[in-house]
Amino acid sequence: MSGGWRMVARRHGGPEVIAREDFDPGAPAEGEVLIAQEAVGLNFIDIYYRTGLYPAPLPVALGAEGAGRIVATGPGVTGFSVGDRVGCASGLGAYATHRIVPANRVVRIPDGVSLEDAAAMMLKGMTACYLAEDTLALTAGQVALVHAAAGGVGSVLVPWLRDKGVIVVAHCGSAEKAATVQADHSLHGAFDTLAATVRELTGGKGVDVVYDGVGKDSWDASLASLRRRGMMVSYGNASGAVPPVHLLDLSKGGSLYVTRPTLFDYIASAEELAATAARLFDRMERGVVRASIGQRFALADAADAQRALEERRTTGATVLIP
Repeated sequence: MSGGWRMVARRHGGPEVIAREDFDPGAPAEGEVLIAQEAVGLNFIDIYYRTGLYPAPLPVALGAEGAGRIVATGPGVTGFSVGDRVGCASGLGAYATHRIVPANRVVRIPDGVSLEDAAAMMLKGMTACYLAEDTLALTAGQVALVHAAAGGVGSVLVPWLRDKGVIVVAHCGSAEKAATVQADHSLHGAFDTLAATVRELTGGKGVDVVYDGVGKDSWDASLASLRRRGMMVSYGNASGAVPPVHLLDLSKGGSLYVTRPTLFDYIASAEELAATAARLFDRMERGVVRASIGQRFALADAADAQRALEERRTTGATVLIP
C-alpha cells in the first residue's frame, strides 16, 4: 500500500524535533499483521526516546501503543483476520497511520472496549496491572502511596488497588488534580513535607509500597514514606532519572526493597501479554478502571501533545488521532 505517514524524531531534543514523514509500510511479512490505526496513546516513554534517555537509532519512529483494524496479514498468521479490532503496545512506530507488527505482540480488543479507550489504556493499563498484581502481592488492608495519581498510569492504578482493598494514599502536583482522584487520602503539594504527612496518616508506620513514576524529584520523599522492609517501585522518570542509589540508604531506611521494573519484562511472551491484557480488559468492561481520556490531539500535533505532557498540563490519558 502507499499513502501512510508517521511522526519521527530525526535528532534528540525538545518537542520541536518531531516531524511528519510520509512512508509506505509495505506488506506484512511472515507472522506479521498490518494495522490501520484509528487512535494512538501518548506516554512518557515517547519523550524518553525523543530526548535520547532511552537509546534508539535515529531517526526514531515514535510511539509504543495504538489501536485499529487489521487490513492485511502475512503468511503463517493464525488467530487474526482482516477487519479484526486489535491493539499493540510493543516496540516503536505507533505515531503513524499504519503499522506493521508481529502478530504475537497484538491483542484482540473486546467489543465492550472502544478503540480510543484501548489505545489510551494498553500501555498505561497493562503497566498498572503488573504494578498492582505482579511486583508485590498486596492484600486488602495494606497501604500504598501512588505518585502522579491523576496521570496516565496513576489514574488507572489507584482504582485498581482500591478494588483489591488496598488503602491508597494518592499524591498529585496540584490541588486541582488531587480533587479529581478518588483515593482514601488524596494529597498534593511539595515533596519535602510528603513523608511527614504520610507518617501521620499511617500512625507513624509508613506505607507498604510506593509506586513512583516521577523519578528524581520524588525519590527521597518516597524512601522516607516507606515502612520497615517496605517496597519502593520506581517505574518512571517524569522529572528526570533517579540519582545513583546508595545501598546503605536502604539499610538506614529500614531494610528497604527497591525494584526498577518495566512492562516489557512482564509481557515478554505471547502468553504473558494475553493474560495481562485480559486482566486489563476485564476491569475495563466491569467499570473498575476507565480510560479517562482527558484530552485529544491530532497526530500531526504530537509535539504539542508531548509538550503538554512534559509540563504536567494533562489529566488522565491522552490520545492522538491520525
